[in-house]
Amino acid sequence: MQNKKNGNILWTLFSGMFQISTFTFGGGFVIATFIKKRFVDQLGWIEESEMLDLIALGQSSPGAVAVNVAILVGWRVFGVLGMIAAVLGTILPPMIILTVISFFYNAFASNQMVALTLKGMQAGVAALILSVALDLAKGVTKSKSIIAIILMVVSFLASYIFKVNVMYIILAALVLGISDALMKRRKQYGVA
Repeated sequence: MQNKKNGNILWTLFSGMFQISTFTFGGGFVIATFIKKRFVDQLGWIEESEMLDLIALGQSSPGAVAVNVAILVGWRVFGVLGMIAAVLGTILPPMIILTVISFFYNAFASNQMVALTLKGMQAGVAALILSVALDLAKGVTKSKSIIAIILMVVSFLASYIFKVNVMYIILAALVLGISDALMKRRKQYGVA
């Protein structure tokens, strides 16, 4: 009975990630929203605050955000096997789609309908990325952490207005986050 349950969890991880990856255009930020909806809202396997942490880790790690988040979600849900199932579900659809497109590249490259379709999809992707940003901002404001809210606003201003390299923003946020956690821990244990 336990093997069947484990198989169901692995299948749900694989098929959920496969479906999300197949029908999601726009990269890791968009796919992260759908992963949250599936594994937090629908299945309840991960808490929302933990999902925000996983997405943040996935974004700050080198490599594709979608694959990084799949690794973390799969690991969190079912260890190494869960990670393998989630990653395979995430990478197979793009590999299959790119393989098919490569066979018909010449027909696609000059097709006006394909060009117009891709142009229209850009607007949809922009809306989805905005939705992800708003969801993440809601999660930060729900925490009611003044430091997290200030960090979010300052990071946005530094990136969007002042064009600061995102790597510097991530490093600064890392240092501030670690400092904040250490200060909270010191207060918790009464260390002066």
